[in-house]
Amino acid sequence: MKKITLIALLYGGLSFGQIQTPQPSPFAKIEQVVGLTDVKITYSRPAMRNRAIMGKLVPFGEMWRAGANANTTIEFSDDVIAGGQKLNAGKYAIFIRPGSSMWEVFFYTKTDNGGLPGEWDSNAVAAVSEIPVNSLENKVESFTISLDDLNQNGAHLNFTWENTQATMLLEVPTESKTMASIEKTMKGSPKAQDYYNAAIYFRETGRDLTKAKTWIAKAIEMDEGKYWMYRQQALILHALNETEAAISASKTSLKLATTAGNQDYVRLNEQSIKEWSK
Repeated sequence: MKKITLIALLYGGLSFGQIQTPQPSPFAKIEQVVGLTDVKITYSRPAMRNRAIMGKLVPFGEMWRAGANANTTIEFSDDVIAGGQKLNAGKYAIFIRPGSSMWEVFFYTKTDNGGLPGEWDSNAVAAVSEIPVNSLENKVESFTISLDDLNQNGAHLNFTWENTQATMLLEVPTESKTMASIEKTMKGSPKAQDYYNAAIYFRETGRDLTKAKTWIAKAIEMDEGKYWMYRQQALILHALNETEAAISASKTSLKLATTAGNQDYVRLNEQSIKEWSK
């Protein structure tokens, strides 16, 4: 009896594997701030491994889970526009019906499916976007989802595998969030950094430069004037065609940057002073 028990213990232990081996489709996670919006993507990355992919392993006209293993998911902290379609803040599974020249991308509210849903629920489809497909000169071995060409108002969401890339425009509500933040802060007790940030945003987005001028002056007054603040003041004044005042602010920025040893600002100011003095 003791011998049987010992054998059972030895062989029973084999059912609990401890060896770690690499997954054929490794897990990937992307966390990216786009404008003021948090975007999170989780997916698994199958590889070509000498196989024909688009139209073969991934058939045209059939639903695909956009990766491998568990659902590929994407999560937004704000309402966004994906491929021209409105999506509420939240988490979605991504499914794709690929074609030779266009892909349909489905944003599905049920995210706990083991691959494709056992039964497709049309009520769970939050949006469907049609996106163009481009051919790549060089093949990409592993399926890749990426957020590229980032700017304040959005990015390109790219799906790339083999020699195919499908691109979706992702738009985020940076402008409305920023303006709401500025309006709320200015009604309260703004700090020097608040005035500075608001002035830069107004200059960079072509808004009321007179307000930007007032705010940057207030930031300098409250924070004893840093070289980067005077640099922004110079740019705002130059945009208002107040050239002499812009040169004066740039010279102050140059002096402070030289003392601080910031050669980037030294070069920027020297270049601006030279250009604006013509």
